[in-house]
Amino acid sequence: MDILWALLTLPYAPVRGLTSVVKVIAREAETRQYNPVNIRHELEELDRAAAAGDITPEERDRGQQQVLDRLTTPAGGTGRTPSRPAGPGRRPPPARRRSTDGRADQDRRRGR
Repeated sequence: MDILWALLTLPYAPVRGLTSVVKVIAREAETRQYNPVNIRHELEELDRAAAAGDITPEERDRGQQQVLDRLTTPAGGTGRTPSRPAGPGRRPPPARRRSTDGRADQDRRRGR
C-alpha cells in the first residue's frame, strides 16, 4: 500500500519539497529577527549613525521605536507573541472536558 501511495502522490513531491524549504526559510528569518544579538547590533548602528551625524536624533528615535515595536508586535499583526519551543517545565494549558449530558455548560453558567 505504501508503494502505491508513493506512486500516486509522486507528482506532488516538488510541492512538498518547496513547502518544506519555505518553512525552513521562514523559521530562520524569524529566528534572526528576534535574535537579541541582531537587535542589539541594530540599536548600536542607529546610535553610531546619530553620533556621526548621518541621521537626526528624531530619526534615531523612530528607528529604535521600530525595532522595539517589532519585538512587541510579531510579524503578521496577529497579536500573538513569537512562537517559542516548549522547554522543560512548560506545559500546554489543559484541555477542557465536557460531559455528554451538558453539565459543564450548566456549571459554567452558574459560575462553578
